[in-house]
Amino acid sequence: MIKNDIMKKSLSVDKKEIQKLKSIISKFRKTNIMVIGDLILDEFIWGNVSRISPEAPVPVVCAEEETFRLGGACNVASNIVALGGNAYVIGVVGEDKRKDILIKNLKKRGMKTSGVLVDKTRPTTLKTRVVAKQRNQQVVRIDKENVDFIRGEILNKLISKIKKGIHSVDALILEDYGKGVITPDLLKEILEYTKNNGKKIIVDPKRHHFSYYKGVTLITPNQSEVEDATGIKIKDKKTLEKAGKTLLFDLGCEAVLVTLGESGMCLLEIDGEVSYIKSVAQGVFDVSGAGDTVVSCFAQSLISGANLRQAALISNFAAGVVVGKFGTEVVTKEELIESLEKNNKK
Repeated sequence: MIKNDIMKKSLSVDKKEIQKLKSIISKFRKTNIMVIGDLILDEFIWGNVSRISPEAPVPVVCAEEETFRLGGACNVASNIVALGGNAYVIGVVGEDKRKDILIKNLKKRGMKTSGVLVDKTRPTTLKTRVVAKQRNQQVVRIDKENVDFIRGEILNKLISKIKKGIHSVDALILEDYGKGVITPDLLKEILEYTKNNGKKIIVDPKRHHFSYYKGVTLITPNQSEVEDATGIKIKDKKTLEKAGKTLLFDLGCEAVLVTLGESGMCLLEIDGEVSYIKSVAQGVFDVSGAGDTVVSCFAQSLISGANLRQAALISNFAAGVVVGKFGTEVVTKEELIESLEKNNKK
């Protein structure tokens, strides 16, 4: 039902609009964004499956290769850099080998890492995925993490890093994966300070933390997160708008961008404007990290002169590209332009 409603009411994108969006994307190289949140290292163990274990009804994966990718707030920052911008990462890692891999990969992508703090009391968050190569099928995921809130000296150092860095960035992204960095104490310290300095705050939320985000500029929840936050089951256009507007006014933000998977997006603005955007994805291979792409692209678009509607359109094109990739991946500027060009020919 939601998908049908969006198809009927979705924004049309003509050739003139495409050229405007491309002009906005060309300015991404001037963007400087602080990304605050949970730093995650994604590990992939690739192998072949040829039999079922005699010990339990599970596949036996003969491991052949191990690769690492940046996840969480690191993936948001990676998307910013891939699209031509500059990212300053703020977060916490443990004192372990995984920290070294994560920081090495951040630096390899040209990111500033002076905001990455080491907390010896917790591990670097690791998500290990075992993947059967025949079909790129994930067999199991193993998480190693400490989700306790950051407190004490580490919290104070994070706040200090953020306040010092605010003056050299255009906007802040809060990437909340619920691993302990985005806390009420942190936000109490930085939200008013950030707004007083005229910076936009864009949040990719965690479903149980919505009460933390009051006063941010924009939030990008998915459908289930909106349902959990409002208690409203989204069944159609009417319930979607009711839930979105409830969240919009509860948080006092300028806009809510609800991502709806294959059904597209819905943008609700504080002035009452509601825009539906149908998905442009040609095929959904993996939705891992799609929210990271949306929030990073939206922030860069706003900084580059887009209005909320245009920023949502560009983010939708970026999401359409990334869901066609496997695992936590990024969208490049060239891929985003190509996606726009394909729409231009239709």
